[in-house]
Amino acid sequence: MATPLTERIRPDGTAVALRDYESAGGYRGLRKALNLAPREVIELVTKSGLRGRGGAGFPTGQKWSFVPAESDGKPRYLVVNADEKEPGTMKDRLLLEGDPHQLIEGLAIAAYAIGASTAFIFLRREYGRSAEALSAAMEEAEAKGYLGERVLGSGFKLELRLHLSSGRYMCGEETGLLNALEGKRATPRNKPPFPQVSGLWGRPTVVNNVETLCNLPHILREGPEWYKTLSSSPDAGTKLYGASGHLRAPGIWELPMGVTVRQIIEEKAGGLAEGRVLRGFIPGGASTDFLGPDKLDLSLDFDSVAKAGSRLGTGTIVALDDKTCPVGMVLSLERFFARESCGWCTPCREGLPWIVRSLEALEEGRGEMSDIDILEELCRKLAPGRTFCAFAPGAVEPLGSALKLFREDFEAHVRGKSCPWK
Repeated sequence: MATPLTERIRPDGTAVALRDYESAGGYRGLRKALNLAPREVIELVTKSGLRGRGGAGFPTGQKWSFVPAESDGKPRYLVVNADEKEPGTMKDRLLLEGDPHQLIEGLAIAAYAIGASTAFIFLRREYGRSAEALSAAMEEAEAKGYLGERVLGSGFKLELRLHLSSGRYMCGEETGLLNALEGKRATPRNKPPFPQVSGLWGRPTVVNNVETLCNLPHILREGPEWYKTLSSSPDAGTKLYGASGHLRAPGIWELPMGVTVRQIIEEKAGGLAEGRVLRGFIPGGASTDFLGPDKLDLSLDFDSVAKAGSRLGTGTIVALDDKTCPVGMVLSLERFFARESCGWCTPCREGLPWIVRSLEALEEGRGEMSDIDILEELCRKLAPGRTFCAFAPGAVEPLGSALKLFREDFEAHVRGKSCPWK
């Protein structure tokens, strides 16, 4: 099984140095890209079927194609979203710390394709080891001509800057990230205009996730058809899947896109801990809907998970077992989301704390059946189209789905005047 994203990552956690990356074929994809016209690079990526790995799954080549083809001679920007603050997710961290040159090569290919001469890596401040690995790799790359005034002797110029963010979940939303990069509050912007037309400082900008960009060197080097063969589903390539919760061996694995939930939980993660039974799982990070154990054979690709009633998101499973309170689990998630709301729109700013108070009342034995009705109403009020951005709709996905799958548990908190798991 091919694992192009992780095959060079070392068990001891030390970053791959430039000489080792080059000996394994590193930067050959960038060399090939520089021998093509930018639009030809975009066409290759489009043909590969690569979809964004940050959560939304938007086709990468199509996203790049929205950048105006004709240059006006003014700056364009590429921004790497390395903020990674989705609870249960650390896939990008693995790539940043283990193989930083893979990201640098990928972002250089993307910058060339969209005509950007400046790129930013927007990195979560807590990722100190990632910052050290990237800084060292950037120095190596610039000294060898992979960055700078004339990349590999071509007419392509690329200045790369590492930006350590102050750390907010909202920075995962691309326009909130751009505002933060400009030194403003991390609040979302109106769309349109979209960043590809008017982004960072009003200039054409593409924001891509770390894992997305790390696929590019392999697509350029081996070709779109090869990339499609890596998958077991209509979505091309491999994916970094993760699993956490009460599992025997939680972790992260690079697997063909379309692997099943059962293969991850039972084969890779070793199944549930001794004496525990699976009640449900979140398939793609904290902001996705719960699915039940009847979905163990679900193919983990974008369309299949959507048809099942959730989202692939970041591809990181959080398992819920029969000895864990689903109300308490959801409360933990909603506390996080309420704290991370940027406060820009009223439904999100006021609704999420209200959800937290209602869940706390249930957990502490003060809840009434009317609190469950209020929670259902708030899920409707914070649904897509009711708020300024997608933050609040994502935040209530685990709650809304838990109310459907585990309603008896919510009602048991009311009837028993306490949490049954305490």
